[in-house]
Amino acid sequence: MTEISPRDAAEMLLDLTRQVVTDHEDASSGNPIIALARRIGRQITAGTVTTDMLEQAVRHLRDAAFRDRAARLRAYVEGTDDSAIATRMRGVAQTVARERGPDGTPPNFGHFRKTVERSRFAAVFTAHPTFALANSVYETLAVMASTDDGHLADMPCLPTHRRAAPPTLDEEFSLASAAILRGRNALDRLNETLLNEARARWPHEWSVLSPRPIILTSWVGYDTDGRTDIGWWDTIRLRLRMKRLQLERLAAQITPLRPMADGLHQRVERALDAVDAQIAACPVGESPTPESVAAFAAVLIGRRDEAISAASELATSFQEAIDTAPAEQRMTLAVARAGLMAHGMAAAHTHVRLNATQIHNVARQRLGITDSPEIPSQRRGLLSRINEALDQVQPVEIDFGSLLLEQATAARLMMTVRQIVRHIDRESPVRFLIAETESGYTLLTALWLARCFGIENQIEISPLFETQEALENGAHIVEEALHSPHWRDYLRRTGKLSLQFGYSDSGRYVGQLAATYLIERLRLKICDLLRRWNLTEVEVILFDTHGESIGRGAHPFRLTDRLDYLSPLHARAVFAEAGLRIREETAFQGGDGYLLFGTQAMADATVGVIASHIFAPTQLNRDPVYDEPDFSADFFSTIGAGMAGLVEDPGYAALLGAFGPSLVDKTGSRPSARQSDSGAATTRISHPSQLRAIPNNAILQQLGWCANTIQGLGGAAARHPETFEEFLSRSPRFRRAVDFATHALAHSDDTVLRAVIYMLDPDMWLNRATAESDPSRRDAYLALMHGLERLNFWASTQAMFRRIQSDHLSLRRAWPQAPRMGEAEKLLHAIRIATIEQIWLLSTRIPYFSPRNAFSRDALTTRVLCLEVPAALRELDYIFPYATGSGMELDYSESHGPRNAGAYVREHAEIFEPMQRLFDLVRETGMAVMHHVGAFG
Repeated sequence: MTEISPRDAAEMLLDLTRQVVTDHEDASSGNPIIALARRIGRQITAGTVTTDMLEQAVRHLRDAAFRDRAARLRAYVEGTDDSAIATRMRGVAQTVARERGPDGTPPNFGHFRKTVERSRFAAVFTAHPTFALANSVYETLAVMASTDDGHLADMPCLPTHRRAAPPTLDEEFSLASAAILRGRNALDRLNETLLNEARARWPHEWSVLSPRPIILTSWVGYDTDGRTDIGWWDTIRLRLRMKRLQLERLAAQITPLRPMADGLHQRVERALDAVDAQIAACPVGESPTPESVAAFAAVLIGRRDEAISAASELATSFQEAIDTAPAEQRMTLAVARAGLMAHGMAAAHTHVRLNATQIHNVARQRLGITDSPEIPSQRRGLLSRINEALDQVQPVEIDFGSLLLEQATAARLMMTVRQIVRHIDRESPVRFLIAETESGYTLLTALWLARCFGIENQIEISPLFETQEALENGAHIVEEALHSPHWRDYLRRTGKLSLQFGYSDSGRYVGQLAATYLIERLRLKICDLLRRWNLTEVEVILFDTHGESIGRGAHPFRLTDRLDYLSPLHARAVFAEAGLRIREETAFQGGDGYLLFGTQAMADATVGVIASHIFAPTQLNRDPVYDEPDFSADFFSTIGAGMAGLVEDPGYAALLGAFGPSLVDKTGSRPSARQSDSGAATTRISHPSQLRAIPNNAILQQLGWCANTIQGLGGAAARHPETFEEFLSRSPRFRRAVDFATHALAHSDDTVLRAVIYMLDPDMWLNRATAESDPSRRDAYLALMHGLERLNFWASTQAMFRRIQSDHLSLRRAWPQAPRMGEAEKLLHAIRIATIEQIWLLSTRIPYFSPRNAFSRDALTTRVLCLEVPAALRELDYIFPYATGSGMELDYSESHGPRNAGAYVREHAEIFEPMQRLFDLVRETGMAVMHHVGAFG
């Protein structure tokens, strides 16, 4: 066959796509994706399209989508031109410097200092499993996004964009650390701009400033929610590494200033040597020995003072150095000090996380509280008992031996925090995030546990609201805790109320658009609550744990819109009018999230946009969403009801679980199913809750239907079509929400979803068998039919599709100009369907074998139909070995007999290896689809 280029292969298939789509413009004429996949399949059978050609075409389409993704990423941060970033930062500094005092006094140094020395925003780096691309591909993407036009002329054509293996925890930490360090450099640039503005206006006062309007935080290595594979020693080792990164930055900033800063330099170098020794002594592995823990404790505690356990220990030395330094060096020292004082003894602040059940387990074990907070009739008694415990609790001393023996996850984590506070950084607070919080009892129990170990003033206890129930009842949960004088005193002492809002889980259960409405409404209720309880002196920390995709709460078009969507101007103004200060926090999740800090230019641009956002005016503006609350409530609740109905539809779980999990690679170090102290695991999906949110969302993207963003929108728009159109044109808040649907619809197509469901229909395979004249191919179709009958996906998925399609038709009627999926993306879905069919058909050619270890022919068919191809091939490799092993060349003292080393060479060459190659193509096609969508999950 004549050699064909990747471009030509792709163009040939795109021409076929256009032809098929044109032929099926009338929906009654059939499904164009099915027709296109069937044509590709026939050409594969005829030999006119080869696997080589499909691979080349997919790579070409993937790389085109990759280039577009880079351009969109660059536009997302409004470009990476260095002069434009500098202008933006100067504009921010000038705006702050010109701001009048709260009582209308003219701009002055005192007000400027108060403004810039309060942290208003935190960027939180998490290890959510979005590490979908090879690290080198992420690097290329970030570099392309940082170029003038968002493209690289010499972009490499790689065989794959996939990872060779899921990232390890250490790898995730290293990737997060690299992004954090670029973020710290960007913050230095912002702080220097603020200091320069202050120096120009107040030349005799500026040198005492230590700006910290934006800080960085991380929970990579500290998040134990849903996983048991992170030991306390891992958390402490990684926290020490984060401390070393801070000291290394400080040393690099101070070294060029020697000999003037010799004293500071020597102190930092001694601290670095001590921290290196502490890290080297920290245990590794799954189960450290008591001897190794004792040796570690000796080094950690013995060299604690050398290692510097509080940033304030360097404050006097810094100020003396600044006061005596030459003019050109004072700024460098002031910037270095600002970064240190803002972050303490770490490159980024620390978040730890666990779930509410783990907190409740400790109360059951240590206080004998066996009632469940999930039962309303028992809640009053629970609150009374935990308040009594708070009245009586006395701090207890612990050592590393206590940690070694402690079995309760929550107690062990609190002990770990206590050791961090005592031996690594005694000043910086640690955020204590509690997932699945649905009762004030959980917060009070966490406070009791912190008081047990004497660290209640060093931790920021934060509930996570992410389920529909928690979002609707979140204010009640907070008020349950406020009824306790212990909780009120705790808030007043620490001066903070920390709250976390989840977008992934809330979005997948009630729909992304409904979730953001519930979150904003909850925030406004909490504002009112604090005002009623006379707690307006408490700063409210609002942590949005969202990701980079529309399914996880990230605005698809601009970072500016993303920040305004998460923290709407109206809500910020309501808090300001109530006299409540807020700090916004935003997650940057895993590999996709780190892209915004993937190069120094990207980090600088990102920080510049954030700075503009946090210092923007917060006056109340009119917006129809707030002026007409009845429509807003009805609209978003209709979306929520529509998505909730879909989640409970058995066909939805069947669709997600059929072969969806096999369409995506494992993209993180944590298990794909939640772990618990009991070690229980779910292996078969019968409800969406058995999938984690990110794989759930990724599967929907790969199936060509972003249900968690658009389901229910049709019903909501159909109820008030004229108001929908009016809000779309007049309401910035509403438009930002509908932007999510705009992006989702551009990457969703009901004919793609219908084609996937059609593959699961036994009748379709029976009809193909009936029409087939080739006996062997007829038998293959019948084998697939029987396998799909056993799986029994068809009836429920078909009923579910009718639910989706009727809502989609309503949306198209109300919003006829809504976008549609492009031809290249449709072609990718069709190629993948054709490829999956080839895998299935190849599996029917596998010779008969006797069942081995419960692996039978039926089990094989089930695995292949669910696309568990690698697992099936491992079993087949055992049943049909490629070679019998070594030793064939030895002399066995007789004439050589037949060796038959390749007894199953044909099966491997003609069936198993092609199946693996086609499966790799399925996954690579998924990479291309992901680039179109712009994020994983």
